[in-house]
Amino acid sequence: MKYVDAFRDGALAAGLAQAIAREVEPGRDYAFMEFCGGHTHAISRYGVADLLPRTVRLIHGPGCPVCVLPVGRIDMAIRLALARPEVTLCTYADCLRIPASDGLSLLKARARGADVRMVYSAADALALAERMPEREVVFFAIGFETTTPPTARVIELAAQRGLANFSVICNHVLTPPAIEALLAAPAADSPGRPRLAGILGPAHVSVIIGSAPYAFAATRHHMPVVITGFEPLDVMQAVRMLVRQVNEGRAEVENEYTRAVTPEGNRKAQALIDAVLAPRPQFDWRGLGSLPASALRIRPAFAAWDAEVKFGLEDRPVPDHKSCACAAILCGAKAPTDCKLFGTACTPETPLGACMVSSEGACAAHYNYGRFRDPAGA
Repeated sequence: MKYVDAFRDGALAAGLAQAIAREVEPGRDYAFMEFCGGHTHAISRYGVADLLPRTVRLIHGPGCPVCVLPVGRIDMAIRLALARPEVTLCTYADCLRIPASDGLSLLKARARGADVRMVYSAADALALAERMPEREVVFFAIGFETTTPPTARVIELAAQRGLANFSVICNHVLTPPAIEALLAAPAADSPGRPRLAGILGPAHVSVIIGSAPYAFAATRHHMPVVITGFEPLDVMQAVRMLVRQVNEGRAEVENEYTRAVTPEGNRKAQALIDAVLAPRPQFDWRGLGSLPASALRIRPAFAAWDAEVKFGLEDRPVPDHKSCACAAILCGAKAPTDCKLFGTACTPETPLGACMVSSEGACAAHYNYGRFRDPAGA
């Protein structure tokens, strides 16, 4: 814990905050977006925003994998679990509570008799399939590049072991296309979206893909990027680095998280992903719409372990709840408190929007840590 505590030192944080305050220039607006649910959680939990000058604003982006998953993909899993009694559907805990169509969720589908189970890892789902050869075990896989290698590995293992009763619904998405979509979107198409001055690059994702894939943001969009870790001092140091880039008119990809991220990333993990998974032509994101080559599918060579092929599953786009502002919040166009459902009809116990489900969602993070600092009536 000593190692972690060093990155949460209050005295160091105060000194860093003073250093940032000295470096910000009058009249400038420093709007920095984080693309990582872990950053969203850390910023809210440790009150990082409160330590920064008013002109330095931290804006939540589409960095929570639970939040960006569209309703249609959850509906797909629910339809399978309810229609096929021989299926045991496994997924991570947060996925069980994502609101779906008709007031359902995977958790509520389980109450209706579907065999839906929570697992801690893809390996747990594979082990369950080996223990229950009489059942069809389907793993509902989600996440950015961080959780993709374990999914690819269990598919590879299932193929090597000839495990015919195991398959995967692959919902893995890719970070760079989402960043590109946000930076390339005309302002007219995204009312309320702030003019960004820099990006806090994701931590775990960058461990896998490295820092090099973000170069397009700097070269094509003149957008500074600083990859940073999850601890509060990591985030504050990255903010300071972004402030300096803005002041100096630079747009570069810098790496604050050098203890874990390299320019080339984890090539072994990348090779594993490439061997088993391939880009989808299009994929729907909550808040960003349909983006080309922004998600992964299972390669035809592993079709026997692709649940969408095996069970003939259909992806049907579904609009979000009419009153839910998750889509705008994921783009930075709105804050959680701008949603009229926030903290009233929508809470972590009764989420109506995906951003209120995971602890890394902008709404859940603000509800748990930030709402007590909101002005009365906000």
